[in-house]
Amino acid sequence: MLAAAGVDSPRADAELLAAHVLGVERSRLPFVPLVDIPVIAELRKLVERRAKREPLQYLLGTAVMGGVTVAVGPGVFVPRPETELLLAWGLSTLERTAKPVVVDLCTGSAALALAVADARPDAVVHAVERDRGALVWARRNANARADAGDTPIRLHAGDVADRTLLDDLDGTVDLVLSNPPYVPEGSPVSPEVADYDPYHAVFAPGDGLEVIRKVVDCAARLLRPGGAVAIEHDDTQGESAPALLSTRRVLTDVQDHRDLAGRPRFVTALRARS
Repeated sequence: MLAAAGVDSPRADAELLAAHVLGVERSRLPFVPLVDIPVIAELRKLVERRAKREPLQYLLGTAVMGGVTVAVGPGVFVPRPETELLLAWGLSTLERTAKPVVVDLCTGSAALALAVADARPDAVVHAVERDRGALVWARRNANARADAGDTPIRLHAGDVADRTLLDDLDGTVDLVLSNPPYVPEGSPVSPEVADYDPYHAVFAPGDGLEVIRKVVDCAARLLRPGGAVAIEHDDTQGESAPALLSTRRVLTDVQDHRDLAGRPRFVTALRARS
């Protein structure tokens, strides 16, 4: 059913849904000898919903980023596996930095911010989001981390276009990460994105770089000398996004990075030391 519906990874999705219904890890599925009829009926319902291209993460109620699992659902952008590469790059820049200060702009569900906090418990992590609907999910995920006794993140309601945003951190931040809206309006996207992800969390006006421009301005102001920034972008922006960062004299070592499929995926830069 999933293959016929055009789902990209039908076998993996089917196994994850079955594991979800059975309450076991996916790797444990071969060790489940028998299932009851109600279990089969529940699985069929979920498969039918997935065949209508409802996001797998909505059906599971969660998405994974790095070492954390966050709650997601209607009203918030679903984190994608491609962003793991941006996260890994960002963490690599902090390897020699004790107690780093990190800012996640356009945080959505707060998945990136929480993944950084999980990997670096000594970090002070700030997460910024302007959309009220997304903030509900971000706050839920942030509170769950705090309730578990882990180092909390600092969640802020704010807009990257605000030149006073986090101005008390100007020149002190070690790493800025962002997965902002970047798909040019009118671009074709999968049904999972078109029908379920919030429009304003996916699309940006014109060439799709409007929000990225604001993120670059904010990052250039926040970063300390030697600090790093990583911004995810559309696969059509492999030249335009790096060119945008290269226009800022305070940013150096601008590089674009490809995802596992070989497509341009995110751009990075360092704050000049002098």
